[in-house]
Amino acid sequence: MTSYYNQTTIDHAAAKPSVRLTPATIMYSSMQLDSRITALRSAQYLHHELPVRLAHRIAGFRSLPFIVGCNPSILATHELYIRAFHILHDFPELLSLEDVNKFSAVLRSLMEDHKDVMGSLAQGFRDSRKHITDERVVKTFLDRTLCSRLGIRMLATHHLLIQEPKPGHVGIVNLCMNLRDVVQRWATFVTEMCEERYGHSPTIRVSGHTHATFPYIEMPLDYILPEVLKNAARATIERNPNLRGSSLPPVTVTLASNSQDFIIRVTDRGGGIPHHQVEDVLRYNFTTAEDSTDKVVEDSGIFGSMMEAVNRTSSGPMHGFGMGIPTSLAYSEYLGGGLAIQSLQGLGTDVYIRLKHLECSTGYQIRI
Repeated sequence: MTSYYNQTTIDHAAAKPSVRLTPATIMYSSMQLDSRITALRSAQYLHHELPVRLAHRIAGFRSLPFIVGCNPSILATHELYIRAFHILHDFPELLSLEDVNKFSAVLRSLMEDHKDVMGSLAQGFRDSRKHITDERVVKTFLDRTLCSRLGIRMLATHHLLIQEPKPGHVGIVNLCMNLRDVVQRWATFVTEMCEERYGHSPTIRVSGHTHATFPYIEMPLDYILPEVLKNAARATIERNPNLRGSSLPPVTVTLASNSQDFIIRVTDRGGGIPHHQVEDVLRYNFTTAEDSTDKVVEDSGIFGSMMEAVNRTSSGPMHGFGMGIPTSLAYSEYLGGGLAIQSLQGLGTDVYIRLKHLECSTGYQIRI
């Protein structure tokens, strides 16, 4: 077992630097070359880069406190990374389109194998919580692991999508993303899930720069937005048990876009976050789910699967693990922005999501 976890090939790869690309590089290189050449170059880049990134994360697993690293859920995830590393590292050199097709099939299979990694890590760290003496170790590990996972999935998805061109897109880049449309899609999803679970839902209103369009990668938003919106909807319902549907205070989403970045503010009237918990909600493994109405409903078996359905977006099952908001913060910072919470205790909460444009006048460059 010791030799399995300390193979020299992993050590050598972990010592190499990761080569992160800007979205502009990814986009323009995919637009200017013949599609077959683009697919080959993309596959060759991933063939070299992904084992390095996986080796970095394997080193991260090794650095965890021993008793935490031995947790079955965390250990199983660690072994998934080792397996993926060897599959990609041992894949033959890519020289032809036939090689690209085989490599793409391997990527699809590995992405499917790793689809529940976030839920497994959440479960593992919750189970190991009593053994964690320094929460900074957990935060550092999870920030790096989850952001690395996001980056890997974006690169792999981009590679697969450039082989299946879609109008208005270059791989994962939506050349003319309408911010309101993305927000509205997830608002509709959360509304439907609330109605399934609770029997009703607050109205979710979108205002501000509703006509803003710009190039962007939707995948991170497809994690962040449902996490923030479902928290706002749930808080509103639980704070107002005697009101239903349109009688509930609405959840308001305000959009703003400028030359540097864009901002999404989600405002609810769910009572706010208690003073002593404001900082805690940004920490991994903090949750109010045990005390919530949602927990009571789960125990009673009524409307059985709403939050499971909500949480099985691109994010995996997060409700009850205290992973949603901290992960959203990590993703926002990874993309050159941030996430801030302003609580008006007794009234409601404002969540500000601020993300850099792919190209902004400050010269800041997002790197994936």
